[in-house]
Amino acid sequence: MPIALVDCNNFYVSCERVFNPNLEGKPVVVLSNNDGCAVARSNEVKTLGIKMGEPWFKMEKLARQHGIIALSSNYTLYGEMSSRVMSILSNFSPQQEIYSIDECFLDLSGFAHLSLAEYGLRIQQTVKQSTGIPVCVGIAETKTLAKLANHCAKKRLAGNDGVCDFGMLGDVERSTLYASIPVGEIWGVGYKHTEKLQTLGIQTVEDLRTSALERIRKHFSVVLVRTVQELNDIPCIELEDAGVPRQQIMVSRSFGTKVSSLSELSESVAQYATLAAEKLRHDGSVASSLCVFIRTDPFKEGEKQYHNSVIVPLPIPSDNTSHLVGAALAGLKQIYLGSFRYKKSGVLLMTLQPKATMQHDLFEVADHQAKSDSLMQVMDAINHKMGKGSLSTGASGIRQRWSMRREKKSQNYTSSWSELIVAK
Repeated sequence: MPIALVDCNNFYVSCERVFNPNLEGKPVVVLSNNDGCAVARSNEVKTLGIKMGEPWFKMEKLARQHGIIALSSNYTLYGEMSSRVMSILSNFSPQQEIYSIDECFLDLSGFAHLSLAEYGLRIQQTVKQSTGIPVCVGIAETKTLAKLANHCAKKRLAGNDGVCDFGMLGDVERSTLYASIPVGEIWGVGYKHTEKLQTLGIQTVEDLRTSALERIRKHFSVVLVRTVQELNDIPCIELEDAGVPRQQIMVSRSFGTKVSSLSELSESVAQYATLAAEKLRHDGSVASSLCVFIRTDPFKEGEKQYHNSVIVPLPIPSDNTSHLVGAALAGLKQIYLGSFRYKKSGVLLMTLQPKATMQHDLFEVADHQAKSDSLMQVMDAINHKMGKGSLSTGASGIRQRWSMRREKKSQNYTSSWSELIVAK
């Protein structure tokens, strides 16, 4: 069963370049929340030795020397571009698993009559032409090998041009290629596994692929045993249905400036509960409980530390923003202590279930649910048309002094009429 793994190259940077071609060929880094550290790097930045997660303050001197352009994360833009890319990719296979914001698996089992390498090139060219986003394609018989093939496509390890089909390689070619790739590059083999494998003399992909299953089973869990089988073209990890609803929904942010007052913490919790409720309705689900948490800055030496959380059960499963905000604020009051400077808060919706199958309250007023649904539909429609956050609860506040810093953010090219590109 051939599987393709399509991965967008330097996705956040590529999204920025689509709408600002002046960034092409220049070193660009996208920063995390509050402009903290690097979460995306252009190839030009990677060649300078800047690692993923490198704090911005550590690279500022290097940035001045080499003209590195730093941008704040523009998650609305990246989410919109991801939707466009995934929509296009869905046309290339009847079964698609969206694995992350910038990559997905495609089942190519019905395309054996085609040259899969050429099909991969068509995928690559179509996405680039339709969205401006460059992608690499890895094709193999299992998901683990497809991820590895994609790694080879990005690194140009198999004489490819951004598309690598392991089915085109002979046994000797594949063995030689695998022997040149460190074992840590395998999907699912983390840092601790890598260290332990190396102590057993397993240094490369080929070393792990040719290891006896009994030996791996003796030292590791069944997960790594399946990985070895997948490396030997034995599928053990099925493609998942892209429509499977989430089991939990979390919205959490670090503050742009530390917060001490209950009123400002309440604004943040209300805002996060509002955003989580929107995602819940998008999935067609309802929540039966939620968790609220707050914490100080664990990296700030000399400051008093405190973190706490509380689970708040809902009397009736709900997707109503007002209900969820009210429950979150009630939970916050239970754990808030006024003598601390807080750095982060968050809301986690739990015990999710499809709204279509939820059990209603026997004593609920007949039209109460219908009115609630109508109100939420109007709220979502306005925010979709006018922009996220156009209509929110009063509890979320207006000034939001605590909002995360995004001083280098680009325009909302795809979601704000006032920020659309003007062609001249």
